[in-house]
Amino acid sequence: MNRPRLPLLRTAGRMTALVAAAAGMLLTVAAPAVAAAPAGRYVALGDSYTSAPLVPTQVDLNCLRSNRNYPSLVAASAGSSSFADVSCSGATTEDILYGGDGALGIALPPQVNAVTSATALVTVQIGGNDIGFSGIIGDCAEASVSSPLGSPCKDRFTAGGTDQLRARIAATAPKVTAVLRAVRQAAPNARVVVLGYPAILPDSGYGCWPVVPIAYQDVPYLRGVQKALNTMLADTAAAAGASYADVYTPSIGRDACKSSGTRWVEGLVPQNSAAPFHPNARGEQGMATALLAHLS
Repeated sequence: MNRPRLPLLRTAGRMTALVAAAAGMLLTVAAPAVAAAPAGRYVALGDSYTSAPLVPTQVDLNCLRSNRNYPSLVAASAGSSSFADVSCSGATTEDILYGGDGALGIALPPQVNAVTSATALVTVQIGGNDIGFSGIIGDCAEASVSSPLGSPCKDRFTAGGTDQLRARIAATAPKVTAVLRAVRQAAPNARVVVLGYPAILPDSGYGCWPVVPIAYQDVPYLRGVQKALNTMLADTAAAAGASYADVYTPSIGRDACKSSGTRWVEGLVPQNSAAPFHPNARGEQGMATALLAHLS
């Protein structure tokens, strides 16, 4: 694979030049309360919602990874004896199983290689890039300009009577299953947890165009797509003998339409240090807290 490593929900460049928040304010993130998580080796696998691009402090520019992402907070809180965070912006299930290239063009081994027989805990947050959420957000944002009160995105992806995005989710399920099988083979005794994705759009209503440039009638549609993705991840985890950590429910009321001091996920032009349409430090802490509660 010779493609650049990009964040999960990178909006299309044709929409606007994004204001990078990397040089913005540094957010102080307190470690969540200690929970009864496995204290042995912890390995974190995942995409940019795990790696936390542009959240201070970035410690791996090839993968746009922060040392204040939720795996780092969980490892510190749980007292993990060793910790390997191999999450990478832009990762797909294929990258977990077979490797790829990072944002700097540096080759990366398969993420699953970090899982050993001595591993006590493995977390997996993957699937967004497999269904093409980056392109979905870019296309839907662009379409909203000409029809802000309509449903141009839904109309496009359901043309012909088939919901293309639901079909992509269904096609991703066996890929996630393959990841979980590989993890279980590498670490038969590990506790394996699959995380869903936090709320990007409000859990009710029609959004906040143009702050989050998704047409009003498209907001319920895309909200349903995200919930369907999370449901697939939960069902796939259960079928593979893993557990599922719900980070969507605690993020309700903290979506990209909320104030800069409340939101977990940033909008098109971030007001906190984070990539567009990605969790900020508050969101990473929120996911860490939800994960620790799940592990306790």
